[in-house]
Amino acid sequence: MNLEWMAWTLPTAIFFITIVCILISMTIWQIVSPTVERRGFLPLSTTRGDRLFIGLLGSAYIHLAWIGLTDITLWGGFAIALVWMVVIMRWG
Repeated sequence: MNLEWMAWTLPTAIFFITIVCILISMTIWQIVSPTVERRGFLPLSTTRGDRLFIGLLGSAYIHLAWIGLTDITLWGGFAIALVWMVVIMRWG
């Protein structure tokens, strides 16, 4: 039986380890200091977890658009996505 396995590269492993660390950190933060819904510039009341999800989803779209629309190195898309995450988590 021939099974195909995903080829784990170092960047892929770092990506998933980072996501797991973020989720663990957010869980600990929630236990230590329960979140309160608040309104920022987003048109809905959000918690820290909501803003994290919106930020990660937006970052994925930024990366996909960067890859699809430019031939520039992905570090530029990463910088924009990082700024997006900071803005969403702080003022979203």
